[in-house]
Amino acid sequence: MMASSEAERAFSNPEVYIEKFVDQARHIEMQVIADQHGNACHLFERDCSIQRRHQKLVEEALSPVIDDELRKKLGKAAIRAVEAVGYTNAGTIEFLFDQQAREFYFMEMNTRIQVEHPVTEQITGTDLIKEQIRVAAGEKLSFTQKDIKPVGHAIEFRVNAENPMRDFAPSPGRVQFVQFPGGPGVRVDSHVYNGYDISPHYDSMIAKIIVTAPDRATAISRMNRALSEFMIEGVATTVPVGLALLADARFQRGEYTTTFLEGFMKESFLYNQ
Repeated sequence: MMASSEAERAFSNPEVYIEKFVDQARHIEMQVIADQHGNACHLFERDCSIQRRHQKLVEEALSPVIDDELRKKLGKAAIRAVEAVGYTNAGTIEFLFDQQAREFYFMEMNTRIQVEHPVTEQITGTDLIKEQIRVAAGEKLSFTQKDIKPVGHAIEFRVNAENPMRDFAPSPGRVQFVQFPGGPGVRVDSHVYNGYDISPHYDSMIAKIIVTAPDRATAISRMNRALSEFMIEGVATTVPVGLALLADARFQRGEYTTTFLEGFMKESFLYNQ
């Protein structure tokens, strides 16, 4: 009644609607792509639940909490959404996943390529940007749904010019020195170089570290090595957060939610130095 009264006073309309509260939620999204010839495919899911201020920091594919049966349901739901609106291009159908009820709920669709698309490329062996260009040129997708089979596990960590000791405050400035990791299964996407000036006016992400391995445990180990080898001078970054997360037993077990990082930062050594 109080909400209805407030709505009537503010908008001259007492109608309200109720949203379901999901405790212990995961952010699960399905990569999709469709051409102009009626072909639509999903490329399986990504788990993007490690977030700060509702902005993703770590993404992995496949999700450690989605089983094959649920994966099929998510894929079917994503394709139905694409076909219902006649969508063409790459896109992402995003869901909120209730771990306790094992139910998922539609949140939104991002009608573009996303930052975390490399983990999907790595486990499916596809080039999503190339496929986007094909679709835009009026060509058919170069694959069908049955051709897409996930292999291994991939994790992406976003390196942001932010200071985790100051609640992720922006850390603009000049990059005095940067050295990216390498080796088998390590991919780095970045525009940063020695002497590069990081502006305070744009997004703080300066690199994406993506690792691929036969299984999740090996991927975690590989990401730990990659972040340990990442060197940068002149600005603070989120790399220490990544290293701490990888060492946390709960993350290693895949036991995290969209609110996990906030609590992790408060209890971790990062805030207690």
